[in-house]
Amino acid sequence: MSENVIIFDTTLRDGEQSPGCSLTLSEKREIAVRLESLKVDVIEAGFAVASRGDFESIQAVSDQVTDCVVASLARALPRDIDTAWESLRRARRPRIHTFIATSDIHLVHKLKKSRAEVLESAGRAVRYAKALCEDVEFSAEDATRSDPDFLIQVLGEAIRSGATVVNVPDTVGYTTPQEYFDLITRLRERVPGIERVALSVHCHNDLGLAVANTLAAVRAGATQVETTINGIGERAGNAALEEVVMALRTRRDFFDRTCRVETARIFRTCKLVSTLIGRPIPANKAIVGANAFAHESGIHQHGVLADKRTYEIMTPESIGLAQNTLVLGKHSGRHAFDARLAEMGYAMPEEERVRAFERFKDLADRKKNVTALDLEALLSDTRPDADSGYKLERFIIHNGNTIPATANIRLSRAGEEWEEAASGDGPMDAAFKAMEKIIGLSLELEDYAVHSVGEGRDAQGEVVIKIRGGGYAAMGRGLSTDIVEAGLRAYLNAVNRMLSGKSLSEEFRAAS
Repeated sequence: MSENVIIFDTTLRDGEQSPGCSLTLSEKREIAVRLESLKVDVIEAGFAVASRGDFESIQAVSDQVTDCVVASLARALPRDIDTAWESLRRARRPRIHTFIATSDIHLVHKLKKSRAEVLESAGRAVRYAKALCEDVEFSAEDATRSDPDFLIQVLGEAIRSGATVVNVPDTVGYTTPQEYFDLITRLRERVPGIERVALSVHCHNDLGLAVANTLAAVRAGATQVETTINGIGERAGNAALEEVVMALRTRRDFFDRTCRVETARIFRTCKLVSTLIGRPIPANKAIVGANAFAHESGIHQHGVLADKRTYEIMTPESIGLAQNTLVLGKHSGRHAFDARLAEMGYAMPEEERVRAFERFKDLADRKKNVTALDLEALLSDTRPDADSGYKLERFIIHNGNTIPATANIRLSRAGEEWEEAASGDGPMDAAFKAMEKIIGLSLELEDYAVHSVGEGRDAQGEVVIKIRGGGYAAMGRGLSTDIVEAGLRAYLNAVNRMLSGKSLSEEFRAAS
């Protein structure tokens, strides 16, 4: 019988440390709910001592989640551990996750401690955390660049001190699959008491090997894997949950390991995270990219038509990817719409369904064929907070290659309306300047990306932008069949996030 691998998701902690990927409290709560429905085993909700926002988000996730362990990160310091515990007090299954670096390069240049001091600190931190919380995870930061004999000492001390999980992070993405396999094998053979605890791995993707290293560790006997949705995280990111899980599922014959993740919820979870952080999933992304199940080559198409197994090692349905066929039109009623939502696996409160149906009818008036992909995009753009703050009421754009671009914009907020006009270098520049007059901010546009949702000349356009002003930055997303309107909605979405206090300015960050 296949042994179960524990899936530890750190999207809300390590994933959020990816530049530009900060999330609001409500967004973190929404992702936590989705992760719980995905049936991950552990949700690392944040680094409590890092900021008041992290502390509150861990509390919120602790209140919300009932079926997962909720973890909070802490350095091997009493203040960090106390703060982590305070943030977790209301969790049904809390875990304190404490860490200290063990590589000589970190000891000399960052910690300025001897090996003896680090060994003592590790044991003391675990004992301190254990007095507060039964479930304690210990991580040896930069484990793969540590002296293996010293690493064995530290992990042994953590286990003797009461750790229930010991983690062996490849913090800077330095190792290779064979090296990691050998290290995990050596630790299992030589660390006293390791058979009594979960052995975890946490891999970064600096050399593009995070998933390969994670799977090599599983083969060597690791029992917990630490991942993020879409592989987001520090620098080049972390091991992608969807890739690790589908590798275990698709190659169960090789790994002889399984997990409890409901794979049919993978695509929707990946899409939600992509939407909330304002980062489109690359088309060539494994498992959930737009091209993952696309076949352009004539030879491939012929093979797939004959038998999908010729070029597909998993099915789109196995990750919850709906077939992109016509689902509804402008004459479809509320019954048909609600039935299709249920078929796609959406359970939404009545208020959200009403809002979604209104958006659908508006889209159906503009677009002849409303596909499953259109609905996925529309639903991800119809969250309770999606329309808060400034709203776009009307825009008129004049533009051409022989005249300067001008824009007339009308916005509303809390029952009040404002209208301004401006000219600029192109329609979007003019429109943004008009909106800045209304909002009263001078903003810098740092990034502007557009891609289509679906196919055809009437496909919806999705615009993702990043703006900065006054030391703050924010991402925004907009969706419309009119690409100019999509850009304006993205700009307003970013402005509203900024005004709600969403800052991407640098905060204290962990490096585990």
